[in-house]
Amino acid sequence: MKTIVFPGQGSQSKGMGAELFKKYPGLMEKSNNILGYSIEDVCLNNPNGNLNKTEYTQPALYVVNALSYYEKLESIVEKPDYFAGHSLGEYNALLAAECFDFETGLKLVKKRGELMSKAPKGAMAAILNSSKEEIEITLEKNNLLEIDLANYNTLSQIVISGDAEQISQAQAFFQEGQTLYYPLNTSGAFHSRFMKPAREEFKKYLNEFSFNDPCTKVISNVTAQPYEPGCVVENLSSQLSSGVRWYESIFYLMKLSPSMSFEEVGNGEVLSKMIAHLEEDYTNQVSSGQVTIRMDSSQKYSGSATGSSDHTDSEKKFEKASGSIAQVEKIQEWMSASTIQPQSETANEKVKKWNSSLPVGSVVKSTMKDYGELKTRTQAIILFGHRAAVYMEGYKGYFDLDELTPVHKKI
Repeated sequence: MKTIVFPGQGSQSKGMGAELFKKYPGLMEKSNNILGYSIEDVCLNNPNGNLNKTEYTQPALYVVNALSYYEKLESIVEKPDYFAGHSLGEYNALLAAECFDFETGLKLVKKRGELMSKAPKGAMAAILNSSKEEIEITLEKNNLLEIDLANYNTLSQIVISGDAEQISQAQAFFQEGQTLYYPLNTSGAFHSRFMKPAREEFKKYLNEFSFNDPCTKVISNVTAQPYEPGCVVENLSSQLSSGVRWYESIFYLMKLSPSMSFEEVGNGEVLSKMIAHLEEDYTNQVSSGQVTIRMDSSQKYSGSATGSSDHTDSEKKFEKASGSIAQVEKIQEWMSASTIQPQSETANEKVKKWNSSLPVGSVVKSTMKDYGELKTRTQAIILFGHRAAVYMEGYKGYFDLDELTPVHKKI
């Protein structure tokens, strides 16, 4: 059996679609007429940084995903049994399953991007090496009740979303043992209860269209199950204010067949890397007899704890949690939630310049706060695809390169 998956926001990069736009001039003309601007220009030239603005990102990814699929159809040998997409990618899954045509899908994601860009202020953060249950217990215990779980990417990678002040407060409670906490660069609390006004407005818009039931089964982000007949409007509107149940969706598909294969269609390999990680998780769960994959009010996932946290040295904690700096970078690539930005040239240049001039163990100072002299314990890396950062001895959190100045060496 085979599933084709489509990536969502966070997989965008400047130059994407370059080989596709000229191949489908008719669709490009339709796109530009619907959007009122050149999607090719946004993707190839990124004017004013628009490619990273959600109202532009979503149509751009939808178009590139769609063209990539149309190109794939020209040489497809094995017809897929299922389609799935991460957040925005679900629209491409529905397009591939013939629920609507290209133009309708583009109108939908255009409206979706506009609504999300105008969403009430909020914040999001990624939590690594902590289970869903552990996160929920910590939030409740510390009265952080204005925070929802937004993206269930893997068993140990979950994104939270909600009130900006509480997201900031939560960081202090998710830095023990192996747990890592990363605030995300977003302006809204996407996939949370705070999106309910946008959900209702979007539902009204969706009701202006007619939809077909999928001709090939599509897995819903909201239910982690195949679409039921007549549920397109409800599922797509609910998706805005509901968590993306990604690992449940993939586990559901894996459970259907031990030979289930996955192919990512679109820009990048974000989902392919995530699925490779999930395949290992699923194999471990099956071998240990833990195969419950549904998460609802009466049945929660019985994932194992993240392991021992009895190390007292902060560097050992970091190494145990992430394995290596390369693995940290790999984790960032997996984070395909609708919040992660692609690598920018500026961040890459900063990291390259830093690492060529300052070896691990260099002494630096913060220009933001008086920590005294700090010693780096890692090379500089890119977090969340856009933030140039480095880790220090004795500290769990990262430091932005922009706030640091070398004590003994200039770069």
